[in-house]
Amino acid sequence: MNDRELEVLLNDLESDRVERKASISDKGKLCEAICAFANDLPNHQKPGVLFIGINDNGSCANLAIDDKLLLTLSSMRSDGNILPFPIIIVQKRTICGCELAVVIVEPSDAPPVRFNGRVWIRVAPRRATATAEEERRLAEKRRSKDLPFDLRPIAFASLDDLDLDLFRRVYLPSSLAIEILE
Repeated sequence: MNDRELEVLLNDLESDRVERKASISDKGKLCEAICAFANDLPNHQKPGVLFIGINDNGSCANLAIDDKLLLTLSSMRSDGNILPFPIIIVQKRTICGCELAVVIVEPSDAPPVRFNGRVWIRVAPRRATATAEEERRLAEKRRSKDLPFDLRPIAFASLDDLDLDLFRRVYLPSSLAIEILE
């Protein structure tokens, strides 16, 4: 995400794609937010963003963004508490003159994602544990994306990529009886 996209999200209200934190004092809440963004229950198919170093009212918290803080945030991805591991990007950014740690969380292709065994989701600007119905919907999303190799679409392919001569010479005779082809 570029600075302009992040600035728009930062200046808007907290939502099911944005959360602000003044510090990392409550790591459990940060992990819940990462988990909820990875689950993407509203199916935005866009990343969720966790801004650290900004107060809820949008003012800068003047938090020192150093290597230790960034390492702490990035270690939340793979410390074993959030499963399956989410895809996150942790960066130090200066947005609107405020130095921030930004955690960009991609929607998971394998939901439900759990933090300490619980499924977290975003309900507008807050986190919540998922109901049984919401967990079922997340599991359906997983099944719909967990296709075998030969059933996965190739978005960038076109008709020009097909070798019709090979299809006629090799595939058709091996898959259909000769009398049907004639």
